[in-house]
Formats: sequence, structure tokens, C-alpha cells
Amino acid sequence: MNEQTAEPNKAPEPLKVQPPARPPRVPVFNLPPALFFSLCLLAVIYLVQAFLLPDDAVEWLLFTFGFVPARYVIPLSQQGPELFWTPITYSLLHGSVEHIAFNALWLMAFGAPVVRRIGTLRFVLFWIFSSVASAALHTALNWGDISLLIGASGVISGLMGAACRFAFPAERRPMLPAHLNARLSIFEALKSRTVVIFMLFWLFGNALIAVGIPLVGDGSQEIAWDAHIGGFVFGFFLFSLFDRAPPRPSVEPAEAEKDVLQS
Repeated sequence: MNEQTAEPNKAPEPLKVQPPARPPRVPVFNLPPALFFSLCLLAVIYLVQAFLLPDDAVEWLLFTFGFVPARYVIPLSQQGPELFWTPITYSLLHGSVEHIAFNALWLMAFGAPVVRRIGTLRFVLFWIFSSVASAALHTALNWGDISLLIGASGVISGLMGAACRFAFPAERRPMLPAHLNARLSIFEALKSRTVVIFMLFWLFGNALIAVGIPLVGDGSQEIAWDAHIGGFVFGFFLFSLFDRAPPRPSVEPAEAEKDVLQS
């Protein structure tokens, strides 16, 4: 006779509840390293200039590294080599806390998508050439002038012009980070209502500056609106020389919310 023994009923084991996964921490300042270094460099230069150097040294710094259009009407035999580097180095100098703070905000806003798109080396080259383009138009419109030009506004205007070529997509589609959008042709950008509205507001702001109405500060210092236009024109029309194919997104479009410029 076969006998079967039944095992006693076992009490079910309690379910182990897994704690919810912690969401990834989002940094407060999500800036590309090249842009963060640029901001730090501008800040260090200004702090040294404003708080560490005596007045004579500040005058030497501004004259040696600031841009003066009059240098280009004086024969080379009568001046030093400053005319070769000042079309670039003037963009690293600032005249006040308001000046550098205002530029830093716009540099973060428009520099981040451009740096993420073109990379560090191309960003450095873009900075150099947009700085030269800004100084060139300023010189053409102020030939022989002895006034001093300093500040990164021309470069920032170039970044704004560059952003107009990709940061405002031409068609409605799932939202991507701005630097992953396809580059618009010049004609496509000028057909985009968002781009045109942005450019009109930008031109209106510079028109106010040109007639002596400052957008920031007390207006005691003249602002080189023509350098802004030189940088913007350079960035808008020549951005394709610095652009590269945007990287494929590593996240779904619905999750990619950072670095999106919206009108």
C-alpha cells in the first residue's frame, strides 16, 4: 500500500517592498565645462582688475589688451604689437560688475546650446573669429576713433546669431534639446516666424542702445552697439563653418527637457 505524506502548509513569505529609486540629481548650473571655464576666466580677470591691481596697472591692462580703432590708422613703425591680439583680448575685459553680470547671463543662455553642439575647440575658434568680426565692424564705423572697446557682448551676439540657425526648430515635433535640432539654412531661418521675431526684438534693443537708451546700468558708459551687430551677423551667416552633425539623442524626446529654447 502506497502512502503519501502531505507537507504541512507553509506560511507565505512576506513580500519585500523595494524602495523607490531615487531620481537623478539635476545640477543647479548644468553648463558645459568649456562654458563654465570661460565664465570663470572672465570673472577672475575682472576680480584681479577691479580689486587687486592699482590704477596705473589697470590703465596699462586696458590699453594693452583693450581694442582701440585708432591703432589701425597709425603706421606699424610707430606702435607696438597690441593691434595683433587686441581684436580678441578685448572680449575678456569688462568695465563694471553690471557689465560682466549682464554678459554672463546671456553667455550662459546662448553659449550652452552652441557649446554642446559644436564642442570645445570649435567654440574657442568661434569666440576668436566672432570677436574679430565685432571689432572689425566697430572699426569700420568708427575709423580712427580713440575710444576703448571692451567686453564679450560682440561674442555673445555672435552666439545669439548662431542659435538662430538651430535652436528654434522650423516645425512642430517632439521637444528635443536645442543643440540636437537640425541646422536651418539661412533662407529657412529667415522664414521662421520665431527667428524673425527674436531678431526684431534683438535689433530693437540695439536701436535703443544706439540712440542712448541703455538696457542695463545707468547709461554713463557708451555701449558699442555696432560691435553687437558685427558679432550677430557673423554668427548668423557663418555658423555653418563651425557646425557639425548634432549627436543622436541618448534620451527620449519627452524626457529631454534641458537646454531647450522656447519662444
